[in-house]
Amino acid sequence: MQSALIAIAAYLLGSVSFAVLVSKLMRLPDPRSYGSGNPGATNVLRSGSRIAALVTLAGDAGKGALAVWLTTLVTGVPATQGFDAPMAGAMAFLGHLYPVFHGFKGGKGVATAAGVLLGLDPWLGLGTLATFAVMVGFFRMISLASIIAAAFAVFWAWFLFQLNPVTPVVGAMALLLVWRHHENIGRILRGEEPRLGANKT
Repeated sequence: MQSALIAIAAYLLGSVSFAVLVSKLMRLPDPRSYGSGNPGATNVLRSGSRIAALVTLAGDAGKGALAVWLTTLVTGVPATQGFDAPMAGAMAFLGHLYPVFHGFKGGKGVATAAGVLLGLDPWLGLGTLATFAVMVGFFRMISLASIIAAAFAVFWAWFLFQLNPVTPVVGAMALLLVWRHHENIGRILRGEEPRLGANKT
């Protein structure tokens, strides 16, 4: 029963869309109405407000880490030594992707996934973020860097924890994140995905 309640609470926490909330509070357009239509920090940045984008990024990452941290407080079990904390992180991530408060139409989950990984283990989170940063520098594509970092997150989880519950949970999150980027993958394969710093046509 406790695990079920934790899962529901984490999902509801993840369903809070900071992109929508911050935009409303700062009287900016709904991020679902412009750009990519994705309620995430990258699209909020297209509104012209860097502050709103940063707050959105912090909020989306924070709710993932918070779900893990609160679970460890409730259960008294370290995040990497049980199933409840990884499960809570995954449910918060799922809530971000398919939020009950916003018609199950959410973001792509990159920031929330990063928060979950950092909450589970700082080395896991930092290793994945370092991979992301290197890929951004090399390819200059946020979407491709996110996809590659998701794959490496599974590697880092396996390297650090082997068959600990963290590893399959991270694997499931990585698959969902890649799936949410399927349109980006199509554009990458067609050579149409925009690169950072490239002029718009």
